[in-house]
Formats: sequence, structure tokens, C-alpha cells
Amino acid sequence: QVQLVESGGGLVHPGGSLRLSCAASGIIFSSVTTGWYRQAPGKERELVGSITSGFSSNYADSVKGRFTILRNNAKNLVYLQMNSLRPEDTAVYYCNVVVLSQDYWGQGTQVTVSS
Repeated sequence: QVQLVESGGGLVHPGGSLRLSCAASGIIFSSVTTGWYRQAPGKERELVGSITSGFSSNYADSVKGRFTILRNNAKNLVYLQMNSLRPEDTAVYYCNVVVLSQDYWGQGTQVTVSS
């Protein structure tokens, strides 16, 4: 069974940085595309970016140039490096994989950007 666990969220000032981690059991990240999503209060969940098994990545326009998705194959971890954070980045962040047409999500980690 696939299980995902996000960590690394917290409170950060505008302009600050955070690195989120996604750990998995039951799946090898290097064999699938991993996505990072976020959901702000009162808003729909949105795709932040994703990384393929071949290390290709893409990002939402709102985070392009500020966020980077990284993967450590040896540790089976996927990271979301977030720089130049803005108040509008405040949300619960989730990692996601799709295996045999089934979506798997972690429990999410809260990121709050506030002065």
C-alpha cells in the first residue's frame, strides 16, 4: 500500500524559505511522477509543480523561479524547495502520486507566510 508523508511546513516571514519533504512507503519515487499541490483556505487544491521519473519538472506560473522540486533517489524522498515566499503561498501543501490510475495523497503540511 502506498503511503505518503509530508513534513517541513511552518511559519515563515515573507521573503523567507522553506523546504518541504515527502516520504513514501510502498512506492519508489523514481518510477513515477510526483506532484506537489497546495490548498489555501476557501480555495480549490492547485498543482504547484511536478517531477517525472526522468527528473523533468514543471511549475505553476505563480511559483516559477521561486520553487524547485528535487528528488533524492537514494533516500526515496521528494522535496519542494520554496524561496522568496509570499503571503499568498500560505496553504496546506500535499504530495501526490498516481499509481495504476489511483491517486495517493499525504496528510499535508501547513505553510504560513506572515510577518
